[in-house]
Amino acid sequence: MGLGGSGGWVKIGLVIENQHVRQNPGEEFRRCFTDDNFDLVVWYGSDETIVGFELCYDRADDEKAVRWLAGHGLSHFRVDSGEQRASANRSPMLVDRDGEFEADRVISCFEAAADGLPVEVAAVVKSKLRGGG
Repeated sequence: MGLGGSGGWVKIGLVIENQHVRQNPGEEFRRCFTDDNFDLVVWYGSDETIVGFELCYDRADDEKAVRWLAGHGLSHFRVDSGEQRASANRSPMLVDRDGEFEADRVISCFEAAADGLPVEVAAVVKSKLRGGG
């Protein structure tokens, strides 16, 4: 698939794309973007359309994630860092999120950062965050 390119980290405005994302056989192609406030993973189907994404936000505080998958809709999670002791290095995981998804705040912050994203990625993420299926 021609979406990944070659090289390492590519800076697009304030957004950085990691072009060395591990692609797992049998799974959708994915791209990963990051900036100071967000991490965004985007999954593509075999026809190169976006079939899902995961947007992590509030990374410096109580990190949360919003995931959209075609056919499943939007889900909201809290990110458990897995780091309870300095001597343990455990993997982060998504857990059920108590409380409401602050869609307006997240959308506003995402829009401010989205200028550095590919247009189609920004459009799909904004649409789904606004409740577009």
